[in-house]
Amino acid sequence: MTVTAKIVAITGASSGIGEATAKRLAQAGAKVLVGARRADRLEALVRDIRNHGGEAELRAVDVVDPAGVKEFINFAVERFGRLDVLVNNAGVMPLSPMRALKVDEWNKMVDVNIKGVLNGVAAALPVFERQGSGHFVNVASVAGHVVFPGGAVYCATKFAVRAISEGLRQELKTIRVTIISPGAVATELGHDITNAEMRDFVSGVREFALNSDDIASAVHYAVTQPDNVDVNEIVVRPVQQAL
Repeated sequence: MTVTAKIVAITGASSGIGEATAKRLAQAGAKVLVGARRADRLEALVRDIRNHGGEAELRAVDVVDPAGVKEFINFAVERFGRLDVLVNNAGVMPLSPMRALKVDEWNKMVDVNIKGVLNGVAAALPVFERQGSGHFVNVASVAGHVVFPGGAVYCATKFAVRAISEGLRQELKTIRVTIISPGAVATELGHDITNAEMRDFVSGVREFALNSDDIASAVHYAVTQPDNVDVNEIVVRPVQQAL
């Protein structure tokens, strides 16, 4: 029940849950590869981890690019010799009412939140199968359990992440699959909301939101269970959150 010496790759690691997870797992002894589009943020994160005695590498990656995600995973294997855990964490949340017809934003959520996870699966699954072991940790949301006005497309993408993860779990016999479904968390997620009504909504929710390390601790719990234990899903909400 330890993460010591495990090789963990994390997407969306330049801030929020991804950054907090990298720090927590590295502090616990994992060797982490952090990926995101903002290389400057990754460089600062890796410096911080190394300054605290951890081991970390970085690779800029855009999860919507299948070839880039494959290179990201291959880099982990080349650098560390294997890959034990992939945390598919990258996501976007530009909420808006359907009547606003933010088609470009809908497409962005589908590309990052769904295709990004699938690209991670496509890149890491052959590695895990060769090894005979591995662990997908896919970050979904409580929005994958309930639908709310202004969140229809975002919710759809997170329902999809849960469906993909459960299907993957049922098909695989030596590879673990965990869904992490956070409630409100104070991160940069939603910074790209262009609809004023939904910006106000998210602002109100953030008044009682969890912090990123609360979710990182859930990831830590899942990846440190014995090899025969697959924690299928963890739902983590603030006490004050109703839905």
